[in-house]
Amino acid sequence: MRQGWRWFGPDAPVTLDDVRQTGATNIVSSLHQVPIGRAWTESEVRERQSLIETTPVGRTPLTWSVVESIPIPDAVKRMGGKAKTEIEAWIASLEAVAACGIRIICYNFMPVVDWTRTELDFVTPTGATAMRFDHERFAAFDLFVLRRPGAENDYSSEDRARAKTVFDGMPEAEIAEITHIITSALPGSTTEPMTVPGFREKLAAYQGIDATRLRQHLVEFLEAVSPAAEARGVKLTLHPDDPPRPLFGLPRIASTASDYAALFNAVPSDANGMCYCTGSLGVRADNDLAGIARRFASRIHFAHLRATTREGDSRSFHESAHLDGDVDMVAVLKELVAEDRRRSQENTIVFRSDHGHRMLDDLQKTVTPGYPSIGRLRGLAELRGILYALDAAPD
Repeated sequence: MRQGWRWFGPDAPVTLDDVRQTGATNIVSSLHQVPIGRAWTESEVRERQSLIETTPVGRTPLTWSVVESIPIPDAVKRMGGKAKTEIEAWIASLEAVAACGIRIICYNFMPVVDWTRTELDFVTPTGATAMRFDHERFAAFDLFVLRRPGAENDYSSEDRARAKTVFDGMPEAEIAEITHIITSALPGSTTEPMTVPGFREKLAAYQGIDATRLRQHLVEFLEAVSPAAEARGVKLTLHPDDPPRPLFGLPRIASTASDYAALFNAVPSDANGMCYCTGSLGVRADNDLAGIARRFASRIHFAHLRATTREGDSRSFHESAHLDGDVDMVAVLKELVAEDRRRSQENTIVFRSDHGHRMLDDLQKTVTPGYPSIGRLRGLAELRGILYALDAAPD
C-alpha cells in the first residue's frame, strides 16, 4: 500500500517538506483554483505536478498519485446525461490528468452540500480539538436559520423541540459560525460557498429529485465518462456521502454497501471504483466496514482511513483518533492488505490518514480545518504501525 497525504497546494500551511517528514511518499491533490465546471488543461496539471515531483537535492521524492477531486458540477447531479457540456468538460479534465500519468481520480456525488460538520474545534478529553456533527445543532440551523420549506417534516416533534431550545440558546456569533461552516464549503469541498438565500435556491432546484433519480443521473454520468477512463487506464473512485444519510431533504446515494453494489451492477466498467472512507461509512452502525472492504476489494483504489465516535442515538458524532472510536482499523487493514498483495506494484492501493485532531503546536497555528499536520502525522504513524505488524510495510 502506498502512503498518501492530502496537499492543498503552494499556499497551504503544510509544505511539501512537511509531507516528506511524515513519511508519506504519494501526494493527493487537486487544482482547487480552477472554477468548478471549467476543464483543466494539461499545462495546468503539469505545472502542479512539476511543483510536487521536482525534488530538491537531498530530499525524498514525492509522486502525485491521486487527484482529489475533479468536482462534478451541480448541473450533472440535477440533469444527468443531459448536462452534456459539463460532462464534456469533466472528460477533458480527466484526459489532462491521464496525459500526466496520474491514474486515480476521486469524486463525490453529494448534492448542494459536500461533507458537512457543525463544529470545527470540538474539545476532546485530551485538550485536542476535533470536528463534530451535532444533530441538534444541525436541526436548529435547518429549521430556524435556513428555514427550509418543509423541514419540519424531516424531524420528530421531540427533535423540533430540542432544536428550538438549542437555537434559543445560541448567541448571534454562534449562529454566524454554524452558518459559515455549513454554507461556505469546508476544505476540499467540491461545492461552491453559498449565502443562506442562495442555499435555499439551490435546494429548490432539486425539487422532485429523489434517490432513484439521483442515482440514475450518476449512472448516466459514469456511462459517459467511463470509456475515456478505461481507454487511459484511469480509475474513478466514488467517495461515500458524509454523513452517510440524507441532509436538507436531499437524497444521498453512496452511503451503504447496497448503494455501491447498485452502482457497480449498473456500470460494471473496470474504471468504476470506490474511494473507501472508513470515517464516512463508519458513522452508520449498520455498515460492516471490514465486510465492505472484502466485498468490494477489487474496486478499491484509494482509501481514506480515519475513525469517528457515534454519540447518543448515533445521529451525532465526532472524529476520534485514528485507532479509537467505532472503526476496527486492524480488521479494515487486514482486508486492504489482502487485496493489495494480489496486485501489481503500480496498481497498489493509495491510502491516506484522513483528517486529524488539532493538537500540540497546531492549536496555536492557523490550520486547514480537518487537515492539521500533527494530528494527521499521528494517524499516519499509527496506521503504519498496524501495517508493519501485519508484515505489510507500506511504500
